[in-house]
Amino acid sequence: MPIVAQSTETDWVSRFADEVIAEAERRAPGKPIVCASGLSPSGPIHLGNLREVMTPHLVADEIKRRGYDCVHILSWDDYDRFRKVPAGIDPSWAEHIGKPLTSVPAPPGSEYANWAEHFKAPMVAAMEQLGIEVHPISQTLQYTSGAYRDQILFAMRERERIDAVLDRYRTKEKAGGEKAGTEKAAKAKAQETQARQQKGKKLDEAEAAAAEAAAEGSGAAGEDDGSGAGAGYFPYKPYCSVCGTDFTTVTGYDDETTDLAYVCRCGHAETVRLSEHNRGKLVWKVDWPMRWAYEGVVFEPSGVDHSSPGSSYVVGGQLVKEVFGGEQPIGPMYAFVGISGMAKMSSSKGGVPTPEDALQIMEAPLLRWLYARRKPNQSFKIAFDQEIQRLYDEWDALERKIADGSAQPADAAAYRRATRTAAGELPRTPRPLPYRTLASVVDITTGHAEQTLRILRDLDPENPIGSLDEARPRLDRAENWISTQVPVEQRTRVREEPDTELLGSLGETERESLRLLLEGLDEHWSLDGLTTLVYGVPKLQAGFPADAKPTPELKAAQRSFFALLYRLLVGRDTGPRLPTLLLAVGADRVRRLLAV
Repeated sequence: MPIVAQSTETDWVSRFADEVIAEAERRAPGKPIVCASGLSPSGPIHLGNLREVMTPHLVADEIKRRGYDCVHILSWDDYDRFRKVPAGIDPSWAEHIGKPLTSVPAPPGSEYANWAEHFKAPMVAAMEQLGIEVHPISQTLQYTSGAYRDQILFAMRERERIDAVLDRYRTKEKAGGEKAGTEKAAKAKAQETQARQQKGKKLDEAEAAAAEAAAEGSGAAGEDDGSGAGAGYFPYKPYCSVCGTDFTTVTGYDDETTDLAYVCRCGHAETVRLSEHNRGKLVWKVDWPMRWAYEGVVFEPSGVDHSSPGSSYVVGGQLVKEVFGGEQPIGPMYAFVGISGMAKMSSSKGGVPTPEDALQIMEAPLLRWLYARRKPNQSFKIAFDQEIQRLYDEWDALERKIADGSAQPADAAAYRRATRTAAGELPRTPRPLPYRTLASVVDITTGHAEQTLRILRDLDPENPIGSLDEARPRLDRAENWISTQVPVEQRTRVREEPDTELLGSLGETERESLRLLLEGLDEHWSLDGLTTLVYGVPKLQAGFPADAKPTPELKAAQRSFFALLYRLLVGRDTGPRLPTLLLAVGADRVRRLLAV
């Protein structure tokens, strides 16, 4: 029996959990509630793919919090065919096209047994960091163990009914292999985009990426549905026992004996007994609905590419009901996830950021929060550029609102989902110092531990940090961001010697500003104190008190003063926040570089 009847949360996750629980009670009362995801380890599993897992995770986790028995299954589609050789891989891997992903050698230098395991491993490690608990299912093991034998034999017996359902959605192939349906969808999307632009609504990169993806469709959705064979329609595709590929054509099938005859492009031909044969799989548009019925899936989201007529999701909804005697899962169509400065992520193209990449530069709760705070149908971007500093500022501000009780209910719910699961709290940084400050410090110190600790202690002299471990893992994430995402030419390099030429050219007003700054260093040597000092020097020179509100003229004077300090300290007009920079440089060195 559930411990909690309903949640007090008021976010999208809670609303979906309400629907899933009600639907599960209608379908199979008293049985575990099944939420599902599916991933193909055909290449890097990127941050867009993470939404396929994170959406059902959050919903399943909410259901667990309420005391229900709920399982989140993750189907690894590792028995899918190897479709093409990604960029950067030896072209000789083309000889493996058509083989199951688990039969393809891993990329050169990999420690893993095959292609699928190589690309699964980083995602498994990332999910562990993110607190995502799943029940993994290898489709290779399912098919080769004979787990689906009854379902396969049933699909072959019902092939005419399956063919009739599929035929409702088929379109004739056009020249060049482009399908009319896809062309129609792309044209409709282009017209919609044009109409929006005429109305003055500019599409951002994430929206444009989602539109492009919706028109293109997914690789799986465009695969062979079993039609086109001269001997009739067959929903099963054997892998050749000689060359190992699925370049095979079924030439005959006997329902009584289950004898299946096929020929392969390699020239091999044979007859196998399907009731004993475990080297093949149902075509994708039949495989997916079969698994819905087999697993009893109640909730599974899908990408926007499945929203078009004839997609595997739409067709699957008909097949699961009319053929397999099951029901289609409920679940939203989720929008795509972008990266700051990048367009649509495509795992087949390679070189796209993965969850593992994101977790190198941000803590797990922050990454969870990005997915939890947006409804699945809302696109969003993940920052790998300077925007990550603003993102962390927003996160820290939310934490302060949580602490004082001023956060909005939906924001508070997203925060709780980001920082804990039904299994407990996620690890966190004991002293979460501002990310932009940590990034500036490690940028200046190049990660030197003793210097970094000195500077961090000076941030708050009344409550100094005891060791760098108190600032970890956030400190490590900031250091990784500086070293992997900030170009060398944009990193901060403090001058070794004073800029005597610039110092000699200064007027009396500029010289006085430097003297005022140096005179106040000792008294203001903390992050807050130096902030007051650097903003206050131009105010004092203008005859205003340090706490005076800045006028436009005062702001201009402050900008000029800041630019002067940057040129004298780091040789350019901009840099890290000046209070942090001063702390990092150290009082003695600041005096030497600014002495007039």
